[in-house]
Amino acid sequence: MPRSSHALVAALAIALPSVASAASPQSFKGEYTVSFLGLSIARSTFSSSYQNGVYAINGTVSAAGLAKLFDDTRGTISSKGTISGKKMVPQAFRADYTSGKKASVVDIRFTNGAVTSTQVIPAPGKRDPNNWVPIRAGDLASVLDPMAATVIHADSLDQVCGRKVKFYDGEMRADLTLTYASKGTISVPGYKGDTVTCRMGFEPVAGYRKGRKALNYLKNKSRMMVTFAPLGQTGVYAPIHATVGTQIGTLTISAGRFEAVQ
Repeated sequence: MPRSSHALVAALAIALPSVASAASPQSFKGEYTVSFLGLSIARSTFSSSYQNGVYAINGTVSAAGLAKLFDDTRGTISSKGTISGKKMVPQAFRADYTSGKKASVVDIRFTNGAVTSTQVIPAPGKRDPNNWVPIRAGDLASVLDPMAATVIHADSLDQVCGRKVKFYDGEMRADLTLTYASKGTISVPGYKGDTVTCRMGFEPVAGYRKGRKALNYLKNKSRMMVTFAPLGQTGVYAPIHATVGTQIGTLTISAGRFEAVQ
């Protein structure tokens, strides 16, 4: 799978709310727009459900606006697993993309939160061992897939930030750190109420090429802010707005709908 597709998965995953931790079955849906310099470049939708300690998330991603002239990418993303206490425990993640006539797949399987298999189609090219940071034993234990990594379980808005999230996208292992920035309010179809904004730090751990400018920028210079809102009374907080600074400008991810489904 091309690195650009991995980056798209990671960026859009920030904006995909996931599953609620509650005793009764619950479902949620959302619609998101990714924009650059005020122009829409991608759209995503999701649906998620929780029942008897099992979660399932299904999303779609598609290029939009001017971006379709250059890269008409579209695809589906799914994640499923269980919830243990306040922790997401993924079992499977899959992303299927098409760009023109080219198809790409990322399929990750987990056991007890540890990656047991990864399938990437087309297979990555040969790596230069002098420039590549390989994934080692232990790197893929207690990690989350890109969708499960978007959800925060906390007792209140005050406790959403101040944590580290370990995620794996099928090639790269990275850490995301969330530190408190501010509180606020927001109003979108399906939700009106309090939010908390965290500044997000990015630290590549393994599965990446040394000296890659885009990664160095995300690690050292990018300003990434993620605003979380509660999913009902579940104790789960999911992104409702995010900005990601890149070398060529800022990506903005905004919810057009964020609601529980009866």
